[in-house]
Amino acid sequence: MTERQGIITIHGNPLTLLGDEIKVGSLAPDCELLDNDLHPVKLSFYRDKVLVLASVPSLDTPVCDFESRRFNDEAAGLGEAVQVVVVSMDLPFAQKRWCGAAGAARLQTLSDHRQADFGAAYGVLIKELRLLARAVFIVDREGIVQYVQLVPEVAAEPDYEAVLRALNSIITENQ
Repeated sequence: MTERQGIITIHGNPLTLLGDEIKVGSLAPDCELLDNDLHPVKLSFYRDKVLVLASVPSLDTPVCDFESRRFNDEAAGLGEAVQVVVVSMDLPFAQKRWCGAAGAARLQTLSDHRQADFGAAYGVLIKELRLLARAVFIVDREGIVQYVQLVPEVAAEPDYEAVLRALNSIITENQ
C-alpha cells in the first residue's frame, strides 16, 4: 500500500497516510461500510445523488462533533439531490449514539472500522493511529470526484465555505 508522508499533521507532528491520493476527475472508489445498525452499505448506493463524503477521525472529539453537526445543518437546505455522509473509524454503536445526541437527521454516518477499506481507497488512513484523516470529497451523480479537500492539520476544521461553493457549483452543473 502506498505511504505518503508530510501531508498532514496532528498538533504539528507529521503523520503518514496510507493509500493513493484521490484527485478531482477520478472515479470514486466504491467501498463497503457499516451503517448504524451494522448493515453493509456500498457508496455506489448513492450514485443517483451528489455525494458529500466527510471523513473524520472520531465523532467523540470536539472538532469532529462540530464539523459533523455543521454538515448536518447545511444538509437540511441542500435538498434530496444531495446526500451527506460522515465516515469514521468509530464503531456503528458510537455513531448511532452520536446521531441521537446530536439530532443528526440529515446526514448518514458510516463506519470504516472493520477493514479500513474507505481509508485506504481514499488515501486518508492514518498509519500511526488507524484513524481517518479529516477530508471532504464531493462525488457527482456519475461517480466522478469533483472536489477534494484534505485538511493539513487533523485538529483543524475544513474550509466549509470552500466546500459549499464547490457543492453549489456541482449541483448547478448536475441539474
